[in-house]
Amino acid sequence: MIPLWDWIKRGYVRLVEPIASLLVRHRVHPNIITTLGTCCSIGAGIIYGAGHIRTGGWFLGLTALFDVIDGDVARRTGLSSVFGAFYDSTLDRIADAAVLAGLAVFYATSPRHASEPMLVVCLAGIVGGFLVSYTRARAEALGVDAKVGFMQRPERVVLLSAPQAFFGLAFDGWVLAPIVVLLTVTSWATAIQRVVAVYRATRPASGVAITPPPHFSRATPVQPRAVLKSK
Repeated sequence: MIPLWDWIKRGYVRLVEPIASLLVRHRVHPNIITTLGTCCSIGAGIIYGAGHIRTGGWFLGLTALFDVIDGDVARRTGLSSVFGAFYDSTLDRIADAAVLAGLAVFYATSPRHASEPMLVVCLAGIVGGFLVSYTRARAEALGVDAKVGFMQRPERVVLLSAPQAFFGLAFDGWVLAPIVVLLTVTSWATAIQRVVAVYRATRPASGVAITPPPHFSRATPVQPRAVLKSK
């Protein structure tokens, strides 16, 4: 039986297939698509910061479109590259931070919804989001698979866009606030899960220590965009 989330993702991929085919025909470079997606996230963060939560949710929803089709276009045009994967993952971090930074500004400046606790939660969410990415990237540099966690990036984008697009600040903001708290908690929980996973994978067995790969203090090159995206 296909899990609900996988079913939704497959349906969305089929929905955006015509757009991806159009971009392939016109040989649009995947890095351009990635950049546009990041610009949408930054724009959504600015809109959130201005207090237009529902509009920001719809605008952020465009990010999901770019996230899906950039890798597909890269594969189908043969433009996958090591730099493309690096560029994509780097801009993803900027996009995630921009959205939560916008929400932090909202909770710091809103006349009606200003909240110091929620401001702290947003800032903690930014740090947690970076930790999620860093722990996986660092693990892969050591030759360890750490793709575990409660919340991957696609789920985070959906939770930061869909409920806001439909509900905005309904119920006096009590739809938005629990989602931000949930994302922050699951980000930190995911980072901790990955630390534990690396610890278990590298723990010496029967007194024999596991030797890390050469130059393990440096991140190993990421694979082409179509193969790997550390999130």
